[in-house]
Amino acid sequence: MTITATAQRWSHGYAFFLAATASAVGLGNVWKFPYILGQNGGGAFLAVYLGCIVLIGIPIMMAEVMIGRRGRRSPGYAAREVARESGAHDLWQLVGWLGLFSAFLIMSFYVVITGWAFSYVHKAATGAFVGADGDQVAGVFAAMTASPAEMLAWSTLAVTLAFGIVALGLRQGLERWLHVLMPVLLVLLLTALASAWWIGDVRQALDFLLRPDFSALTSHGVLIAVGHAFFTMTLASGVLMMFGAYLPQHTSIGRTAIGVALADTAVALIAGLAIFPIVFGFGLDPAEGPGLMFQTLPLALAAVPAGVLLTTLFFATLSLAAFSTMITNVQAFVHLFHERLHASRVLAVLVCGGAVWLLSLASVFSFSGAAWTRLDITLLGREIPTVYHAIEHVAINLMLPLGGLLIAVFAGWVVHTRVARDELALAPFAFTIWRLVLRYVAPIGLGALLLNLAGWI
Repeated sequence: MTITATAQRWSHGYAFFLAATASAVGLGNVWKFPYILGQNGGGAFLAVYLGCIVLIGIPIMMAEVMIGRRGRRSPGYAAREVARESGAHDLWQLVGWLGLFSAFLIMSFYVVITGWAFSYVHKAATGAFVGADGDQVAGVFAAMTASPAEMLAWSTLAVTLAFGIVALGLRQGLERWLHVLMPVLLVLLLTALASAWWIGDVRQALDFLLRPDFSALTSHGVLIAVGHAFFTMTLASGVLMMFGAYLPQHTSIGRTAIGVALADTAVALIAGLAIFPIVFGFGLDPAEGPGLMFQTLPLALAAVPAGVLLTTLFFATLSLAAFSTMITNVQAFVHLFHERLHASRVLAVLVCGGAVWLLSLASVFSFSGAAWTRLDITLLGREIPTVYHAIEHVAINLMLPLGGLLIAVFAGWVVHTRVARDELALAPFAFTIWRLVLRYVAPIGLGALLLNLAGWI
């Protein structure tokens, strides 16, 4: 007997919305979005990013959920079932398997960054940044990344908590916890926003975010916007197909996808509006890069009277955003193991959690400078100093766009029109637009991204 997703369903469509939003709202919104916005022209990048969400993100999200709900299986098997129903070859199941493999690679370093955020909550709450100057704040970050033991301790905690929640089951574990975590995350974000507007330069931040300077946006920046839309919305990672398999038949895929995209974008904007007033108010560089959250913000917030509280608040928000993504992503791995090998949920959790933890060691020791992780190679047009950089580059910049391209081609050209119409239940005009986007707009955008990666454009 095969264990299928039909035995498990979300209790209602809102649960799917929470799960898909939690999967999308993570480090991509709170940590990565502000600094890549700062590096690529502010409002100009924002305008292009929003266009990518509308023209590529939402249609592909709808396609993924449609495949998952129609197949009612783990992503690879769901894609195979839909391909068979459409009279296509079983090889199209690679659409699902590629996504799951991408998610597995991403989770291997995502748990380490989540561990950093957990660590910084503790550091901030215990006053590690009080009275610190720039060198001291940078020293805190350098000491953490130089210590494999510290990083292992926090990333192990993140893995244990995430897989522990998933071990409780779909409704008693993931769904129940999301009903708690997501409202708390929203409250923390809004509190962080209010705090930033209290101590920062709101006018300059709004000007930076809302007044586009297209002269500062390069063609490479446009492609970064396409890639980030995939990363932040967890597109082509298999997760949305898995959640679609649990989705009740009466729930509208189109309305839910639009809702998730709006929620994800709103969180990214709130994060920007919470961070950039501090950046400009304290004379920091908005294009600082990954260190913006972990080095420059603690330095700025340490200088205000309520610095301990505000710094703790910001990193608690980052931790919760990262953790919410973790628990939704690992659900897909556990379900696959449970479905394919008929293993108990506990065994599936132990095996999958152990696999993610073991691969995370490559990132931990890459950050700490272990000699065996050094590569110093050029891969797909990018300098790759360590194993971590290779995993991150291949998973996010190659596999996600490639997976998205395959999904667009599969849903737009291969899936039978009757199947797509049955699942999406769109008005004729809306269905035509959706199909045209998947057939032409998305492949062109994602093809350009892949060609740029190869150095051909």
